[in-house]
Amino acid sequence: MIKHKEQRVGILVDVSNMYHSAKNLYHKKVNFKEILKSAVAGRKLIRAIAYATKTESEEETSFFEALSQQGFEIKMKDLQIFRSGAKKADWDVGITVDAIKLSKSLDVIVLVTGDGDFLPLVEYLQGTSGCLVEVLAFQQTTSAKLRELADDFINISEDKKYLI
Repeated sequence: MIKHKEQRVGILVDVSNMYHSAKNLYHKKVNFKEILKSAVAGRKLIRAIAYATKTESEEETSFFEALSQQGFEIKMKDLQIFRSGAKKADWDVGITVDAIKLSKSLDVIVLVTGDGDFLPLVEYLQGTSGCLVEVLAFQQTTSAKLRELADDFINISEDKKYLI
């Protein structure tokens, strides 16, 4: 896929998806600074939004500060804990709504997630808004359909610079 410096890019990061993928696959954390650099790829960054969940952990405050210093706008929500003990922290609708709203002023939307729930969003963005959609994620934890449908898939499993 051709990437040129005049393309306006928006990056939407599903922090939980990426965190759990890195932890389960490599027992490491994601280097979000490198993620941002690769997603921008020398183009015009318009917005970079990281969607995170508050869990009341001690280290998350410094993590959120680091994300902010790297250029991410952070959107947060509290972790929902149900009576059954089940936990939920789903940003799919928030990411989808923001992607649709932002698509009017972007040429490319980079989804940093492997979640196959975003297939309808990718189809909508490509068909209705004319945006290119790139997916940047770990191949092992990315929906095969999402990889196929995206205009470009960047497999971050191939380079250890994405892990810390």
